[in-house]
Amino acid sequence: MSAIPDAEGLYTGLLAGVKALLRPETRLVGITSGGAWLVERLQKDLGLPGAPGVISSAMHRDDFARRGLSASAQTSLPFDVNGTDVLLLDDVLYTGRTIRAVLNELFDFGRPACVRLAVLVDRGGRELPVAADFAAAKLTLPDTQLLALARADDGAFSLKVEENK
Repeated sequence: MSAIPDAEGLYTGLLAGVKALLRPETRLVGITSGGAWLVERLQKDLGLPGAPGVISSAMHRDDFARRGLSASAQTSLPFDVNGTDVLLLDDVLYTGRTIRAVLNELFDFGRPACVRLAVLVDRGGRELPVAADFAAAKLTLPDTQLLALARADDGAFSLKVEENK
C-alpha cells in the first residue's frame, strides 16, 4: 500500500488546481459527502459569491438497491444549471460510477454548457471511461481497501483507509 498523503496538503494543491480551472461563469458543485465538504471550503477560500451546489449520486446509482438512500444525500443546486460551466468536486475518484450517477442527476436539473471534474485523490481502478481534469494526488490502493475523506470538528481534513466489506 502507498503511504496515505496529508489531506490538508492535498487540499492546498486542489485549491490551486481549481483556481486555475475557474472561468467567470464557473459554478462549483460538490458530490456528497466528501466533495460537499471540499466545495464548501473552496467557495470560501476562493472568495466566490453565492452558495456552491451540492449533488447526490443516490438516486442514480446502479447499486441503489444494495446501498439505499443516504440521509445526507440531498441535491441542492442554487443556480440555473442550463448553460452553466459546472466544476464537480469529489474527494476520491475510483471506479467512475459515482460520477456517472452524478451526471445523470445534474442533467435532471438542466443542460450545462460544460462539466469538468476536480478531485482530491485519483486512486485509479476505473470501470467507466471517466477522467478528472485535475487531481491533487494519484494513489494506488488494493481493491480490498476504501479511501475516504474525513472532516474533524474544526474543519480539518484527513484521509482514512478502511477495509472494503
